[in-house]
Amino acid sequence: MKYMISWFERPQGSPAEYENAQKRILEVFTQWTAPANLKIELFVVRVGEWGGHMLVDCDDPLIVHKACSTFPAFEFQARPVIPVEDAVRVELEAIAWRDGLPRK
Repeated sequence: MKYMISWFERPQGSPAEYENAQKRILEVFTQWTAPANLKIELFVVRVGEWGGHMLVDCDDPLIVHKACSTFPAFEFQARPVIPVEDAVRVELEAIAWRDGLPRK
């Protein structure tokens, strides 16, 4: 299953506390390695802010949850996603089925 994981920074308090939190985030991140069964396909940061997006492929939602739980300074959203060509195919199938229903 593919997941699009997005993260957004949480409020950190005073400017000094915020600066210390940013240092700690980077300290933790530079030591983190993705688990073997979490394949990162895209990993980007939104320009001008502390947050970004990661497209991963992983069969175990607990691994995705654990990766998100590693960085409590961020709020995470992990949403299952599918390729657009697959989505269009099943949407057309659903429309065809619906259009074939008898009208009352």
